[in-house]
Amino acid sequence: MGHKVHPKIHRTPVIFPWDSRWFAKKEQLPNFLRQEVLIRSFLEKKLKEASLDAISIERTPKELSVTILAGKPGVVIGRGGQGLEELRKYIERKILQYKTKVKLHIQPVNQPALSAKIVAQNMAQEIEKRLPFRRVMKQTIEKVMAAGAQGIKVSMAGRLNGVEIARREKLAAGKMSLITLRSNVDYALAEAHTMQGKIGIKVWIYSGEVFGYKDKFEKKEDEAEAPQRRTSFHPRAAAGSKLKNN
Repeated sequence: MGHKVHPKIHRTPVIFPWDSRWFAKKEQLPNFLRQEVLIRSFLEKKLKEASLDAISIERTPKELSVTILAGKPGVVIGRGGQGLEELRKYIERKILQYKTKVKLHIQPVNQPALSAKIVAQNMAQEIEKRLPFRRVMKQTIEKVMAAGAQGIKVSMAGRLNGVEIARREKLAAGKMSLITLRSNVDYALAEAHTMQGKIGIKVWIYSGEVFGYKDKFEKKEDEAEAPQRRTSFHPRAAAGSKLKNN
């Protein structure tokens, strides 16, 4: 029997760091975990039009830092930073009950076509507009491969094109190395809500092999001042970065 494993969870200790970085005592853990789930669900719902790629949360005893990786950062920031301030106030007031200060950081996605989550969200929006699913899948594969990916796999399941019997369709192009731990495989799941029901969309994007940690949220450092450590690589968050062997 096949044993399906989430591609990112499979590689978390090897090349992917954790998107949540905090520690808690035994009595604090349920409350901290509940707050994090509420923050993530609120941001994903509120910033649906901003093409969110990932959310990173870091917590200290007195402060909570949220980093948002978005394909449309202008939608998150708003006019004069007003949108960002509204998000911060809501999280502090409604979720954290004024017990912890919040800092929000926005980072742009330089190559949205290589973000599996953004690609899956765009496909879901096109399916909701009643476009033929095969055309959506083929056009998505062409865009991702043209953006520089080495491979892509797309899967759709449900009442495709409104037929009565649900089924699953898959299309792929290029290479897809799901077994090798240092393979940079981005994976995402999205749902399209249609008149006939939900259609599930899965996207795998393979961008080559990585040697060292690949942190989406890592800020670029001056090479002359950067300490000697493992090389980080992300094809979307760091423009012009290259794979390096340690």
